[in-house]
Amino acid sequence: MTDEEVLARIYTGLDREGPGDPADVAWAIKRLGLNGARAVCDAGCGSGADSETLANALPKAQITAIEQLPHLVKEAQARCERIPNVTVRQGDMARLDGPFDLIWCAGAIYFLGVTAGLRGWRSGLAAGGTVAFSEPVLLGSADETVSAFWQEYPAITNLDGIAARIEAADFEVLDHRQIIGAAWQRYYTPLAAHLVALRATDDPGLREPVAATEREIALWRTAQDRIAYALMLARPR
Repeated sequence: MTDEEVLARIYTGLDREGPGDPADVAWAIKRLGLNGARAVCDAGCGSGADSETLANALPKAQITAIEQLPHLVKEAQARCERIPNVTVRQGDMARLDGPFDLIWCAGAIYFLGVTAGLRGWRSGLAAGGTVAFSEPVLLGSADETVSAFWQEYPAITNLDGIAARIEAADFEVLDHRQIIGAAWQRYYTPLAAHLVALRATDDPGLREPVAATEREIALWRTAQDRIAYALMLARPR
C-alpha cells in the first residue's frame, strides 16, 4: 500500500484533515475587512471544509481551491459542486497564478516552509493582498508530551520564530490568534471514530499507520492546552 493510499484510507470521508474551525475564517475576514467581489485561494484545501466556509462568508468572492491529492480533490469537488463561487482543481499549491486578494492556507504551509511558501506566493497576490496561514507553534517550553507530539516536525518554533520566518520572506505580521482546544477536538473526534472502524478491518497495511495516528490523538488528549497552531495574517512589505 502506497503512502497516498494509506492517507486516502485514513482521511477519506472526514469533515477536515487538520485542526480548524469556521470561527478562524470569520476572524481573519473581519480582521482584514474583506468583502465584495474578491479573489480568494484556498491553498491545500483538503476536502474543502474551509473553501465552503470562505464561500459562505464572502458570497460575492470567487474562491479557487487547490489540492494535490486526487482523493481529496474529488471530495472537495463533491462538497462544493452546488456552491457557485467555488472552483476546485488539482494542482501544486506552491505555484499559484492569482492575483488573489487572500491566500488562505490551513495547516499546509509547513509542506513548503513558511519563508519559502510566502516567497513563492508573493507573485500570486494582488496589490494589498494578504496571506492567512496556520502553523504549528510552541506555547512556552516543550515538555515531554508536547515534544513527542511534534517529533515529526522538528522545525516547530514559538510565535517569535514564526514571525522571524515571515520577516525573512519580506512580509510583515498583521495579526495572529491561537488555534487550540475546540478546533482540534473538531478534527480528532471523527478521526478517532474512523480509526476504530479501520482497525476492525484488520488490514495489515493499515495497522501501523492507524496505531501511529491513535498515539498522536492520545498525546493531544494529554496536553490539549499546550498543543496549538498559530493563525497568522501576513502581507508583503
